[in-house]
Amino acid sequence: MAKKSVVERNLKRMRLVERYAAKRADLRDQAKDTLLSPEERFNARLKLAQLPRNSSPVRVRLRCKLTGRSRGNYRKFQLSRIALRELASRGQIPGMVKSSW
Repeated sequence: MAKKSVVERNLKRMRLVERYAAKRADLRDQAKDTLLSPEERFNARLKLAQLPRNSSPVRVRLRCKLTGRSRGNYRKFQLSRIALRELASRGQIPGMVKSSW
């Protein structure tokens, strides 16, 4: 299990990303708009840089929903490889069977 503080920090980042998503997208569009003057584009970049760092979606880490493990995760299941294997072995994931040959 991952430390609870690390998992909570990641959840806080997710909430910040949701809160600032519209504002961040609007400022990014303004900064890329070639029809605006260079000063307006530069001001949009400055405002974008003043948003909280943790409101950037790049800073959110994919973590296992069961254990909080940060490495070896399957996006489709949102589980780490270890948790996925345990659940599959117990038959708790529909359609997934242990391979043997």
